[in-house]
Amino acid sequence: MDISARATSIGALSDETRRALYDHVAAQPEPVTRDAAADAVGIPSHMARFHLDRLVEVGLLETEFRRLSGRTGPGAGRPSKLYRRAGGTVAVSLPERRYDLVGHLLAGAIERAGDGTPLSDAVDAVAREEGRRIAASVPAPTPPAAETGDDLSRVTEVLGAHGYEPRREGDALTLANCPFDSLAREHAQLVCSANLALIDGLLDGLGCSGLCAHAEPHEGQCCVAIRPGR
Repeated sequence: MDISARATSIGALSDETRRALYDHVAAQPEPVTRDAAADAVGIPSHMARFHLDRLVEVGLLETEFRRLSGRTGPGAGRPSKLYRRAGGTVAVSLPERRYDLVGHLLAGAIERAGDGTPLSDAVDAVAREEGRRIAASVPAPTPPAAETGDDLSRVTEVLGAHGYEPRREGDALTLANCPFDSLAREHAQLVCSANLALIDGLLDGLGCSGLCAHAEPHEGQCCVAIRPGR
């Protein structure tokens, strides 16, 4: 879910009735019916249905269908539509932060270091692998991009989708936002080295052999810049 979709999800809770329904559903240990949710917040069932389905649409609730009587077979009645809180986490940060990503990298590195690999080497290896994995999920370029071979545009699109806010400066990219900001401030050597390896792995995975990730720390922006050459 990109930041625009996350903002839409959270914005859906600005309606007081919708927020009350969400809070009620989220607080229940089991999924609830539309009628039960309507009764809990004191609104008609048809109004509850509208708001609940909107919360499903924006990814804050999920649904399932179940016969509440416990009976099966002919005569058991139609399954009821039940609502429950969605399993994922929805948060918006401006500018965008990706602490989930750096947490994933560091957890993987710690696990790998358990077999005797030095932690710094493990961080580097895991981050490069993650960069290649991100690259592998990117659709292959299509004309005219495939014909022009504009690697910098491809990298700009991918890094933009991951919160880096790339800025093109001639034949180079600077990254206006550090997605790992607060961690990078407190643990610069560890986090910035992981970030550099991640972007280097991304360039390798995208096949951008003419581009190189450079460590270029600057106050208020990402510590990596992308320039021509290896």
